[in-house]
Amino acid sequence: SDGSIRLHQMTSEYPLLQWNDSTNGQPVIALQWALTRPSVFFVLDASSNIYIWDLLENDLLPVAKQTIPTGVVTMTVLGEPEKANGLLGLVLAKASGEIDIQYVKKKWALP
Repeated sequence: SDGSIRLHQMTSEYPLLQWNDSTNGQPVIALQWALTRPSVFFVLDASSNIYIWDLLENDLLPVAKQTIPTGVVTMTVLGEPEKANGLLGLVLAKASGEIDIQYVKKKWALP
């Protein structure tokens, strides 16, 4: 609810990494790992901002941020992890009932 993100290992109750105020204080609505690249995850905040994190590129800050102009209520990822084609996308569900698919740049999708 405060925009903090924590990365845990299953064998410990303490986080390996923690990013406080990672969304400028906005609540995190959804967090999804990339299906094709294990170091990448996506965060959706309550202000319809999507943050892309690539832990191999930068483990302190997101590598990109995209604001979606109309309210996004949730998201999920799509892709084919068994294929090395680098196809990775985000399915965004908007408050209006519309579904939007955004494809991710290959540099964040390739295995």
